[in-house]
Order: sequence, then structure tokens, then C-alpha cells
Amino acid sequence: MNVKAINGFFATLQAANPMPVTELEYTSVFELLSAVLLSAQATDVGVNKATRKLFPVANTPQAILDLGLDGLESYIKTIGLYHSKAKHLLQTCDMLVRLHGGKVPRTRDALEALPGVGRKTANVVLNVAFGEPTMAVDTHIFRLGNRTGLAPGKNPLEVEKGLLQRIPPAYMVDAHHWLILHGRYVCQARKPLCWQCGVAQFCDFQTKTVAPTA
Repeated sequence: MNVKAINGFFATLQAANPMPVTELEYTSVFELLSAVLLSAQATDVGVNKATRKLFPVANTPQAILDLGLDGLESYIKTIGLYHSKAKHLLQTCDMLVRLHGGKVPRTRDALEALPGVGRKTANVVLNVAFGEPTMAVDTHIFRLGNRTGLAPGKNPLEVEKGLLQRIPPAYMVDAHHWLILHGRYVCQARKPLCWQCGVAQFCDFQTKTVAPTA
């Protein structure tokens, strides 16, 4: 995908969705961090169902700690890998209380030092909560980077670096949302909906799909 196509690609996505937002539900930076931590290998819909019950009861690090392991697990047991996620979230809450005054830190190094928080989760928090021009590469964005020719790479870090280099600065803060939503609903893994795609003309994918016949 050349520079002209990249500009057209993001201009089109922006025109269709000028103010994109994450589909995870949250009302504070800590709630966002918790939701993203819980969302690994799970759907946003599933996480939201659990946090709608959890957050009204406990939405601060200390409140989560006060629930204890069994209490926390009772709220998130519908989410995949909830045993390990509960332990990581409790450990993270402990570090936030002890080291950061109960606040979510604003630096990558401090975020990645939290249990259960890897580069992808840190990038989501930096981008969504703090407006940093970062790119959290999940399975959708990894697929799009390679399939469209936007930023091919053999692993998520390569795709992330490629996207940061190639996406125009004017689109960078919102690009994460546009790409995730496009991958989730249009450029799907098994069969992309090319006939519904508003940016198909800019895409390098050679074997574009057509609408199924009745």
C-alpha cells in the first residue's frame, strides 16, 4: 500500500466514523486497565457483561483487593482464563496501591511492570486513556497490517512498528480503534466482507471476496 492509498484508507475510515471509541465499557483509567487485562483471549461483549456487575461493587485497586481472590473470581468467572486473570488483577492492584498511590501510571515501563499487562495492554491504556499515538496490535490489527499491505510483519511488534511509521500523524491517535473495528466487523479472518468494505479500493488484498448469491 503506497502513501496515497494509506491517506485515502484512513480518510475514508475517519469520514465513516469521526469519533471512534473502544467497545470496552469503563468510566475511569483503572476500569479501562482492568477491562483490557480481562479481555485477553475473550470478547469485549463477554468482558462487559462481567464488569457491569464488578465495577459497581469494586472499581478501585483497593476495592478489588478487598474482594479477595474468591470474591473477584465470582464476578469474572464467565470470562475465559478467569483464574489466572483474577490473580494478575489482584497483583496489579497491590502494585498500584503500594507503588503508585492507587493510580494507573502513564509510562510504558511502569505499565508493563504490572502483572498481566503486556505491551498490547499498555498500548491500549496509553492510547485510549492518555491519548498517546500508540498502536496496540491484536489479532485483528495484525491481520489487517498484513492482508491490506498497510504494514506487513512476521510478528505483532513488526506490524506495530510499521504502522507507527506509515500512518499519517493526523490519524494516529484514532487509528487503533478504526483498525480494530474494521477487522472485527468487515475484514474478518475467515472471509473478509470485501463487497461491503469502504476501503477496498486502497487495499492490496488480491483475492477480494464477492457477495454471496441468493
